[in-house]
Amino acid sequence: MVNIMFSGNSAIFKGMLLGVLSILKHYKGPLTIYITTLDYTELKPMFTCVTQEQANLLDKIVKESNPLSNVILMDVTTLFKQLLNGKNQKNDYSPYTLIRLLTDKLDLSDKILYLDSDIMACGDISLLYNIDIENYEFASALDYMGKFWIAKDYFNAGVTLFNRKLAIQNNLFEKCRDLVNTKWFKMPDQTALYRSKTSMLILDDKFNEQRLPKEDTIIKHFNKGIKWFPFFHIYNVKQWQFDKVHKKLKINCFDDIFELYNTLLVDYEDIILNKQTN
Repeated sequence: MVNIMFSGNSAIFKGMLLGVLSILKHYKGPLTIYITTLDYTELKPMFTCVTQEQANLLDKIVKESNPLSNVILMDVTTLFKQLLNGKNQKNDYSPYTLIRLLTDKLDLSDKILYLDSDIMACGDISLLYNIDIENYEFASALDYMGKFWIAKDYFNAGVTLFNRKLAIQNNLFEKCRDLVNTKWFKMPDQTALYRSKTSMLILDDKFNEQRLPKEDTIIKHFNKGIKWFPFFHIYNVKQWQFDKVHKKLKINCFDDIFELYNTLLVDYEDIILNKQTN
């Protein structure tokens, strides 16, 4: 069983769906997918919970691939607002990234793979999940820019394999919450994990490729990037922006997944895009 955790709102569900479709292409074993979500409409009207209908649709899709798979929806609104009420709610990054700092308080497996909603699988996800992290709190790949600008071991938390048992034993998540509740950070969850860790395993870049996919890439992460030529600018293209993925990033390896997504959109557009409330 591969246990995966996504965090996000109803508007970002399309990213989770695309990510799962890509995972199912390369991995046919059983999955448990935890979708952690919260209502934060007082911050932004679009910050509504992933709906039960969206979770049910994803559950249907994963069970078609493997009947032993399942999707579990977890509304963490109350817990989040009780424990994460500090200086990092308004940030360049979504507050939903902070949900991973509640991992000790949630009913999850002892080993859990946290994935941002802007990832796509290029290979078998179990090659990452089955890495031995018994002696580490978590495993992550280095951050493409942060390893130069911040610290040589600064990592990207968008793909993180957690050993919850050891992390809880070392109070990792509690220390992280204390930090983000008292100090403002540009990249709050990531920096809190970096500063609070006791032991981590650095993963190969192929498990969190933050630029163009390569032949051995397992996960492509559609995170922010920098272009230096012909002029300096920051780009932030997500996988559901199909035209930009093709024209700006010059990535075409996910076209079969995009086509499958569009096929699902014909029958389930109201659910996928949550048009009932948006």
